[in-house]
Amino acid sequence: MTEAFDLDWLDLREPFDAMARNEALVDRLLARLPARPRFLDLGAGTGSLLRFIAPRLGRAQAWTLVDADRELLEAAYDTIADRAEAVGYTVSFPNKRTLLVHAPGGAWRVETVIADLAEAPRGLPLANADAVVCSALADLVSRGWVERMAGALRVPFYAALCVDGRERFLPPHPADHVVAAGFRRDQGRDKGFSGVALGARAPGVIAEAFGAHGFEVRSASSDWMVRGRGVAPMPGMREAAGRFLSELVMGHAEAARQQDRRGDRRIEAWMEARLDQVAGRNLAVRIGHRDVLALPKGRG
Repeated sequence: MTEAFDLDWLDLREPFDAMARNEALVDRLLARLPARPRFLDLGAGTGSLLRFIAPRLGRAQAWTLVDADRELLEAAYDTIADRAEAVGYTVSFPNKRTLLVHAPGGAWRVETVIADLAEAPRGLPLANADAVVCSALADLVSRGWVERMAGALRVPFYAALCVDGRERFLPPHPADHVVAAGFRRDQGRDKGFSGVALGARAPGVIAEAFGAHGFEVRSASSDWMVRGRGVAPMPGMREAAGRFLSELVMGHAEAARQQDRRGDRRIEAWMEARLDQVAGRNLAVRIGHRDVLALPKGRG
């Protein structure tokens, strides 16, 4: 079974994901799509990628959200509908499986599929997709997973927010290297996608695999950059930044502990010091990501 994610964590990270995504790469994808594109969103969670792309596209479109977690997909319908109504769009449910968002440029048709993606692309409705997209997924999968996907696709593949191994917590702490090493080891364990997870190797493996099948591959940085001080004065963002930083600190520490066989007390000391800095609004974090876009050559 593939690794699952917490609903609260996905909700917390969404605005920071949106700020990190490389807009130029998204625009390049959208420029290659037909008049009413059909998106297949893998590991879609609650639909945050749809909420980023759909308004930017600004015309009629269809989305199939695929995830193994029924709860997340049910939350996706609610969240998409609530956010749409909050900006003045109307929504309707013509049947139990379909949500329609009536946006100014054309309706967004949203459907969901519950599926374990471990053996993808097997079992996926690839024939009905004009683009296959994912966010914060590609660094969890294996090389074999990416190679199978590259061999099966004849449409654009967009993988957002792939970790690339760069990370920095400021101010420095003596145990930064201990935590970072454990966190990197944890990123490389099997996450349920038919082999060892790619982790920071994901952008390079995607480029290699899709390039071998004739795709033009481009990537661009999409780093999380979060700091306790100087957060933009958006409603709730200062508090959200504090919670997000706390989750990053605790997540790094827990991953390092899971990989630590000697009971290194420096990990706990690092976490306590970092959480104190979060409380004092003195911590800044940069986590390196890359967005990767593979486009079939000779089309459009």
